[in-house]
Amino acid sequence: MRVDTAKKAVLRRRHHVRKKVVGTRERPRLSVFRSNRHIYAQIIDDSAGVTLVSANTRTKALGNQLSAAGNSKASQIVGEAIAKAALGVGIKCVCFDRNRYKFHGRVKVLAEAARKAGLVF
Repeated sequence: MRVDTAKKAVLRRRHHVRKKVVGTRERPRLSVFRSNRHIYAQIIDDSAGVTLVSANTRTKALGNQLSAAGNSKASQIVGEAIAKAALGVGIKCVCFDRNRYKFHGRVKVLAEAARKAGLVF
């Protein structure tokens, strides 16, 4: 597969998800990005264009709890951390933006951990 074709496929998948998922002030968007080594989550108000809360495996607070940052255990810890931070700011309901990833593996673990910690989506 050529590089430009692969990039177009990534953008197509991303836009396919984002045309349905929009974060508002009442119900912001929980966006997930995963790389090979780390996982990132942030809660975004799209109407104002502001990131309200974020959590990832690169922060010192979460990094000290992990032996490896690119596995399911790390995703679970980030999911719990994002939910705890969101509830601390007063955010209860969010809409989940899986970005271009399948709802499977680390993305699914993060979502389930956030739900278990109190976020509603």
